[in-house]
Amino acid sequence: MNIEEQVNAEIKTAMLAKDAKKLEALRGIKAVVLLLKTSAEGLTEESINKALQKEVKKRKESADIYKTQNRADLESEEMFQAGIIEAYLPKQMSNEDIKAELVKIIADLGASGAGDMGKVMGAASKTFAGKADNKIVSSLVKQLLG
Repeated sequence: MNIEEQVNAEIKTAMLAKDAKKLEALRGIKAVVLLLKTSAEGLTEESINKALQKEVKKRKESADIYKTQNRADLESEEMFQAGIIEAYLPKQMSNEDIKAELVKIIADLGASGAGDMGKVMGAASKTFAGKADNKIVSSLVKQLLG
């Protein structure tokens, strides 16, 4: 079952259960899938993961803004939607796994200092595409090269 069929089935289930919050998040996912289907990029696993990660990032950034404005109701709504969308993404790697892989990448590239950060991040972004947040990867690279 591809992602489009899976989302449609989940939407149907959410409608029958009258779960409006989940339905809203699922419709957001469906909109992303439909946009990708008609785009030049096409509906590939990589493009879906990239687009869904962008949606999760948007929801989390909105939640942070709501948190600073003391709007816990809206913050929890955004975090709920982010959680639903994350369920369609591949499992994210742990910091320990990322660090271990980065050590290998740094050794392979022969990187030694902060000046090599761009080279390491280029290789790391390809390795961790869809599996790790680039902010975490960047901070770990700085830590390892620092």
